[in-house]
Amino acid sequence: MSGKRNGRLILVLGGARSGKSRCAQQLAEQWWPKPVYLATAEITDAEMADRIARHRAARGPHWACIEEPLDLAGALAQAAAQGDGVLLDCITVWLANVLVKEGATAVDARQQALLAALQARSGDVILVSNEVGLGLVPEHALGRQFRDLAGWLNQALAAEADTVVFVAAGLPLTLKGDFCSGSQETEVRRQRSI
Repeated sequence: MSGKRNGRLILVLGGARSGKSRCAQQLAEQWWPKPVYLATAEITDAEMADRIARHRAARGPHWACIEEPLDLAGALAQAAAQGDGVLLDCITVWLANVLVKEGATAVDARQQALLAALQARSGDVILVSNEVGLGLVPEHALGRQFRDLAGWLNQALAAEADTVVFVAAGLPLTLKGDFCSGSQETEVRRQRSI
């Protein structure tokens, strides 16, 4: 990390249905009266439309929302101006968008632009990303390429982040920095009991 910045950068990692998005959302709601959700998913079919609708309902009306599948660097600046902090969900969906829509040659430039935007941030940002390297080796070349790119991207984001949390079975494990202390820890325990 270069220089002094304002705001925290938190990376929340986990597998599918690990509870990572819920963990990140609870943290954002504890910290910010006016949270902004930066969504990377697009409606591509009925199942995805239902998934996005459930996410919107779970957030509630006090959240501002920006939907951007590709230009996260530009969207981060826009999102920061609309609220107290930004929850970006999900890095790996964004990576898949870039890989499929723009090709593997665009990934490095998009990643560098994202890292520069995060370094220049003026407020808190929480990133949510899938940890895809714990399962089977994908059968197809595109799947292996995505897995490798996601792993390298997560490493770059973790190096930049102040705090890195891994979520499994709804339970956060701090890998780097200080995730919960005092009232935050109490709130996480309370949410787990619900």
